[in-house]
Amino acid sequence: MSKIIAVNAGSSTLKFKLFEMPAEQMLAEGVIERIALPDAHVEIKYGDGQKYEQVTTVADHEAAIQILLEQLLDLNIINDYNEINGVGHRVVAGGEYFDHSVVITPDVLKKMESLSELAPLHEPANVLGIKAFQKVLPNVISVAVFDTAFHATLPEQNYLYSLPYEYYEKYRARKYGAHGISYRYVSRRAAEILGKPVENLKLIVMHLGAGASICAIKGGQSYDTSMGFTPLTGVTMATRSGDVDPSLLAYVMQKEGMSDIEEMIDVLNKQSGLLGISGVSADMRDVEVAQTDNHRAKVAREIYINRIVRYIGAYLAELGGADAIVFTAGVGENSITVRQEVADQLHYFGIGVDPEKNNVRGVERDLSAPDSKIKTLLVPTNEELMIVRDVVKLANEQAEVSDK
Repeated sequence: MSKIIAVNAGSSTLKFKLFEMPAEQMLAEGVIERIALPDAHVEIKYGDGQKYEQVTTVADHEAAIQILLEQLLDLNIINDYNEINGVGHRVVAGGEYFDHSVVITPDVLKKMESLSELAPLHEPANVLGIKAFQKVLPNVISVAVFDTAFHATLPEQNYLYSLPYEYYEKYRARKYGAHGISYRYVSRRAAEILGKPVENLKLIVMHLGAGASICAIKGGQSYDTSMGFTPLTGVTMATRSGDVDPSLLAYVMQKEGMSDIEEMIDVLNKQSGLLGISGVSADMRDVEVAQTDNHRAKVAREIYINRIVRYIGAYLAELGGADAIVFTAGVGENSITVRQEVADQLHYFGIGVDPEKNNVRGVERDLSAPDSKIKTLLVPTNEELMIVRDVVKLANEQAEVSDK
């Protein structure tokens, strides 16, 4: 038995889950927020509903990791640092370098640093977290698990933009997608629910969280996906715009007196989506409450659902039909009304949910109406479990090579 940590490092946050492997039992999970600020918040959930919380000063990611490890000891979640046999890091962008998870080496880190342009909000923080963990636990295997790797199977027709081809040749300007770790887990779990090999299925999976995307999965591989060169494009999200006419951006910049495109990119990433349209909140729950007497909130929700339906319709055409559509992530797992309305608008395709089956939150279930030609599933995602599985796989491969 071994203990593996799955890590998701942000610029000022450090999220983790600790698993006992190969039993795949989660022992603890938590987050350290507001790193580098005097009132950082530490939260660790463990055992039978137990929770540890602390507000303290956390200087940097290395200090955050020290606090995390010390608390794992103090709370008797581990008895010794040597019990931790591996660390798996969620990394957003792998570019064309990485089409699978890899053991982190200096060369891997160097390539990751060169990919920061593809995910400027995430990649530098991912690298920061990796370096900090390697400093604190230098003898433990570290593995990078890339969100983009699942989309390495996209055909050229789906990853190339209709731009001069030399932009792709010179700058690798193409669609990379995101949420690949989630799609890998959910598609395989959906296949198990359907009782068929994932290689024999056509699935459309909707990862609807604060960041949201949709993926057409054919034979267990990504065939098309809504996010593009960065995680900004595609469907409407919590604070991200999704698809926008580029000429409109130039027009708005001129009207607003913006001279730096980065200022507009910041608006698209942080001030748009549900928040920007509704003026109420980036959280779908708040928007749903406000829509009764707030026109902008009502329209924001309608646009959110419309963009999802639009992509699903396109992917049904691309795939030539589907065996199932699958909801996952925050909104997908918890919003009963979003799932119902998306399915209702897709009724023409033979998609429908049973309202009684759909009256759940965060529970794995077949939601399909009895007469549905295409199944509708709810599958809670588990990116962290996918990450620790990859750590174990690569650690075993490394051990086999050492034994030879």
